Amino acid sequence: MDADREAQSPQQESPGRARPYGARRREPAAGLVVDVVMDRTADVGPGPELDEARALELLAATPVGRVVYTLGALPAVLPVPFRVDEDGGVLFAADAGSELVRAVDGAVTAFEADDVDDGAGTGWYVTVLGRAEVRPAEGVEAADGAGGAASSAARSGPACAGSSATRREVLIRIGPELVVGRRLAAGP
Repeated sequence: MDADREAQSPQQESPGRARPYGARRREPAAGLVVDVVMDRTADVGPGPELDEARALELLAATPVGRVVYTLGALPAVLPVPFRVDEDGGVLFAADAGSELVRAVDGAVTAFEADDVDDGAGTGWYVTVLGRAEVRPAEGVEAADGAGGAASSAARSGPACAGSSATRREVLIRIGPELVVGRRLAAGP
C-alpha cells in the first residue's frame, strides 16, 4: 500500500478525485504544491461553496483583507488594503524595508478577506493561496489597468499611504494558485 501511495505523485492524481473543503487545484507555479486542505472551521461547519468567479468578485469588493505569512517560524497576520488584478492575484503595497517584504518574497503566502454579520453569524470568506512576488511600486495604477473603488482602496490607508522621500514602497502580488470561498451559515 505504501508503494502505491509513493508511486502516485500529486500531479498523477485522478481527475475525478474530490477536493477537500472546496479547494481548487491549479497548475503549480515554480513547484508550489497546492494539493492542500484549507477551509476548515471548528465552530461553524462549511457552508455552501462559492465558485471561483464569485469568490474573486466578493474579494475585489472588499477594501481590507489579511495577509497570512510566516515570520521567524511563527504565523503572522497583517490587515492591509488591497486590490485584485485581472488574473485574480492579490496586490498590496508595503514598505520596501519591512519584515513583511523580507518574509513573503518568493514564499507561499495566504490572503483572506471576509464579510460576516456577527449578530446573525452569516456571511462569506475567501482565501487565496500562492507564491508572493515583490515588485517595484512604479506604475501601481497600471498593474490592473482598472482604477475604480478597489484600486483606490488599495492605495489608501496606512499600508499604502503616499510615499515620501524617506519611504520606498513596493507592490506585493500573491498569485492565485488556490482560491477557496464559502458562505457562512448560522451555527447551532
